[in-house]
Amino acid sequence: MTTDEHVEVQMAGRPPLRVRLNAAAPFGWWPALCIALVALIDRVEYNLMAGALPAIQRELGFGDTAGGAIATAAALAGVILLIPAGRLADRGRRTWAMATVVAVWSLLTLGSGLVMSYAMLFAVRVLLGGAGLLYNPAASSLLADYFPGGSRSRAFSLERFGYFAGQPVGIIVGGALAEAYGWRTMFFLIAVPGMIVAMLCLSLREPVRGTGDRIELLRTGETAAATPVAPVAAAPPRGPVLKEMRDLLGIRTLRAVVAGLGTLFFGLGGLMFWLPTFYQRTFDMPSGMAAGLAGGVGLLGMIVGSLLGARLGDRGHLTRPGWRVALGAGGLMVGGLSLAGSVAVLMLPVQLACLAVSSIAFLVAIPALTAATADVVPAARRGMGFALLQFLVSLAGAAGPLLVGAFSDATGSLRAAYAILAVPLLVGALLAYRGRTSFDADRQAALAQR
Repeated sequence: MTTDEHVEVQMAGRPPLRVRLNAAAPFGWWPALCIALVALIDRVEYNLMAGALPAIQRELGFGDTAGGAIATAAALAGVILLIPAGRLADRGRRTWAMATVVAVWSLLTLGSGLVMSYAMLFAVRVLLGGAGLLYNPAASSLLADYFPGGSRSRAFSLERFGYFAGQPVGIIVGGALAEAYGWRTMFFLIAVPGMIVAMLCLSLREPVRGTGDRIELLRTGETAAATPVAPVAAAPPRGPVLKEMRDLLGIRTLRAVVAGLGTLFFGLGGLMFWLPTFYQRTFDMPSGMAAGLAGGVGLLGMIVGSLLGARLGDRGHLTRPGWRVALGAGGLMVGGLSLAGSVAVLMLPVQLACLAVSSIAFLVAIPALTAATADVVPAARRGMGFALLQFLVSLAGAAGPLLVGAFSDATGSLRAAYAILAVPLLVGALLAYRGRTSFDADRQAALAQR
């Protein structure tokens, strides 16, 4: 097999496309970059409120518990719609679904700037949360088809970088724009790039489901090199949703990833939502400076982590059993310990250093575990597989902001409220590590069902 060998790939609704068999990105890197932009704008629009929260609280008059309830209710609304979104991703046109979802986000962000009461704000942000996660099953399924197994960590690193970078970017932009122009104008301005990203989604070609797996098999010699790539799309499973969910949870590696990421997101959601407010109250900072510090240091760490994770996640994929799961668990452990240190020591330089280390570790871990999910779930069921993963992870993470806000109101101390987050952050790493032993068997079973 030469490095110049090409194969013909079937595309949904378009003529076949010839791609280089041994290229890391047979379809180019634009699909991963575009999906990363979708993830970025999702989290920016969702986290704008965290950076501007003190200003919104002053104008609309609500406390910390009510503020945390908005984030929790919005996350729960997204969870409710995830499973139908997963079924759609396994049956419908995924690129169109993403474009529609991003356009709806942008309209709801615009509406956030028009609210006149806490009840109106709550309703609009819950609707935004309901739409916010719907891109994930379609986007993750597409990435697994655009990129074969040997380069999936790099692809998912870009998408996860966009997702997690959106959190500090949203906090920074929210705090700065709210301080400079007011929080209503902040929402109006951010709606514009969202509409641009929605139009960019329509530029993506849609590969037939299972394409990435077939390219990987051709590369490794596990199937004949003359075999056409994806001549017919695999049929999605049919039957009751609950049975399909139970069947997916029968995959041991997927259970380990769900347990690890779920406990992580519980802690991470509570920490990041309240971090700018914590800096304001603890160090008496203006809102713009607090949001800038929390978001800026986190973003810098995420850039380093995404570059490191992209390289490490693919390097040992085919040579070390359970490599991606072990790498992910190690990153979660380091990140959890660093996050605990960032709030345990009331010295700003130490806190910022710990926050940077945790950001690096999480952006190494999370793409590796996400790519592992694509590896062990059959192609025809990946939309539902990623929907189930996001459903359970979001359900666990939704409790974080509300629980921290409630403990803060009860104790009068955000620092004391943060103490409850230390245990799940570390337990999640241990639970994820258990999946390393079942990874290779689950991967082979998924390839057999392509």
